Amino acid sequence: QVQLVESGGGLVQAGGSLRLSCVASGRTISRYTMAWFRQAPGKERDVVAAISWPGGTTTYYTDSVKGRFTISRDNAKNTVYLQMNSLKPEDTAVYYCAADGRLTDWSRANYYNYWGQGTQVTVSS
Repeated sequence: QVQLVESGGGLVQAGGSLRLSCVASGRTISRYTMAWFRQAPGKERDVVAAISWPGGTTTYYTDSVKGRFTISRDNAKNTVYLQMNSLKPEDTAVYYCAADGRLTDWSRANYYNYWGQGTQVTVSS
């Protein structure tokens, strides 16, 4: 089993930045495809970004965050990050870390076996 704990969320003004962290425990994540998803009130949980294993040489982003967000991983720390720059009000959501997905289906939530509890990101205009 893998436990995931997200942190780094908060309230920020439009144009600002946040860095989310996802710390895993229970098992190394070095062989897992990892991803960030987000869910806004009344909406479905959508993928934000995904990163391949082991070294993260391949990354994917949903179109709305390309050029603004960067996903990365540090296997030595069993941690995945999401650097979010130029934040917009529409980025407001609960952000979830997910582990053990399939890179070929990186955007599909049902292919990830482990999930964190989420961290709230609120971007004010």
